[in-house]
Amino acid sequence: MRQLYIKQKVFSLGEKFSVTNAEENEVYFVEGSFMQIPKRFSITDDARNEVAMITKKTFSFLPTFFVDVQGQETMTIKKEFSFLKARYSIDAAGIEVRGNWWDMNFEVYQNETFIGAVSKKWFTWGDSYELQIANDEMESLLVALVVAIDCAKSEQDAAAASG
Repeated sequence: MRQLYIKQKVFSLGEKFSVTNAEENEVYFVEGSFMQIPKRFSITDDARNEVAMITKKTFSFLPTFFVDVQGQETMTIKKEFSFLKARYSIDAAGIEVRGNWWDMNFEVYQNETFIGAVSKKWFTWGDSYELQIANDEMESLLVALVVAIDCAKSEQDAAAASG
């Protein structure tokens, strides 16, 4: 089972960070659009080929994020109306997230087959996640899923801080 690590730089103005393997080699690069509408995150491989794009829907009542992997829209993450606790739904054909994905501790299944798991690493400077990949073909989708959920969480945290 392959392991990848996502560690965001806390003071990265341009929202750039990398995804590394167990040997600490950079295998994916994530770059957010700075002060641009719509907000986007591009994920590229080590050869700088784009493998995924996350786009925040503009002009929507509740935040919605679209995730394209290899040029195909594969999932949508959207906030659901709730008075007490923030609730989001993940809509993806055949993809199911089980566990506490808001706290970044969950498993991912495709058509009931385990394809990966995510766990948040505590006591680190910035958000750090360990991603275990059981199906290599789903690697870029899993990386995009973690980045998209983290983006939704950051959006929620920013809204809560300003309100």
